[in-house]
Amino acid sequence: MKFTDLGLDQRILEGIDAMGYENATEVQQQVMVPILEGKDIIAAAQTGTGKTAAFLLPLLHRLLTTPHVAGDINAMIIVPTRELAIQIAESIEGLSYFTDVSSIAVYGGGDGNSFTAEKKALTSGVDIVVCTPGRMIAHLNMGYVKLKGLKYLVLDEADRMLDMGFNDDITKITTFLPAQRQNLLFSATMPLKMRALAKKLLHDPVEINIAISKPPDQIIQKAFIVYEAQKVPVIIDMLSSKRFTKVIVFCSKKQNVKTLTLKLKSAKFLVAEIHSDLDQKSREQYLQDFRNQKINILVATDVLSRGIDIDDIDLVINYDVPNDGEDYIHRIGRTARAASSGTAFTLVGEKEQRKCADIEELLGTPILKGTIPSEFGPTPNYTPGSGKSKGFSRK
Repeated sequence: MKFTDLGLDQRILEGIDAMGYENATEVQQQVMVPILEGKDIIAAAQTGTGKTAAFLLPLLHRLLTTPHVAGDINAMIIVPTRELAIQIAESIEGLSYFTDVSSIAVYGGGDGNSFTAEKKALTSGVDIVVCTPGRMIAHLNMGYVKLKGLKYLVLDEADRMLDMGFNDDITKITTFLPAQRQNLLFSATMPLKMRALAKKLLHDPVEINIAISKPPDQIIQKAFIVYEAQKVPVIIDMLSSKRFTKVIVFCSKKQNVKTLTLKLKSAKFLVAEIHSDLDQKSREQYLQDFRNQKINILVATDVLSRGIDIDDIDLVINYDVPNDGEDYIHRIGRTARAASSGTAFTLVGEKEQRKCADIEELLGTPILKGTIPSEFGPTPNYTPGSGKSKGFSRK
């Protein structure tokens, strides 16, 4: 289906055309019609399916074509991380370029000037606010946020927000909002606590489920069973092949990010690190350098596993096996976006085999096991059922 078939305002279609989009993805086709009809929705869709545009396009259309209160905040989009807030704000800017819709991203980690700019927008009114829960509550507690005219509430990556402990914050924010509003809830998974939140917030919602908990078919997945000491030399070997132009390496711990980044820099790779110890300015600069190909490798914690809108990443490496299957899906979902292909390599240490098996169980299929060059020495057998590997073999 083409975007021109959805009845969107011409000014929005001009923005879509300028951004080079033509055909709607599956999630966009299923989600946009009920939103345009004013219905509440709860949608489960994996990362990289185009869900940001799926709610932004009809939201922009309704702001442009239905009456709303000038000088108030008309829509609020709540997200788990500052990175996702920035990404969505950038998408709004592009899609609304030919309109007069105003927006602002509200998130922590900046300086006093950013808080002042946020306060000014929240006091004078802005069409769309994209915010993280804690930062929005900081403003709400000061009493100047103009919300009586709000008509639309979007929760994006809602499962992630619950995992991060934002349930009470979300509930508190909704107490400041008008009872009559359209609610849109997007989540990658639908655990029981998500159902409970939806029941509390949504009114007679349309439920949409698309490709839950399955990575895109176009991702080539391989797991390499290794000893912990082999991980760094194996990654250096992988990156030395020059087969991949944009790479993200995920680590579960900040210290692993820092250590691996230093080793890759010593090996003369163009690399930067992303983790919570960095200030926001540094994070944004490294991401911009990555987009502009000044660097071609990012080493990151799971802060990057969701909400980073970079379409041409061709390799994701899991230095550590993620703690659960959903994290694995979100990590590898950074590649093969927008219908392109991609590759995901996972290094499985001796103590991580059980976690790898759990991920395979969630996927419903084994991950193809790759082999490392013989010069790196013997590798463990893959025996996840034993709790730890026994013996070794050459692979």
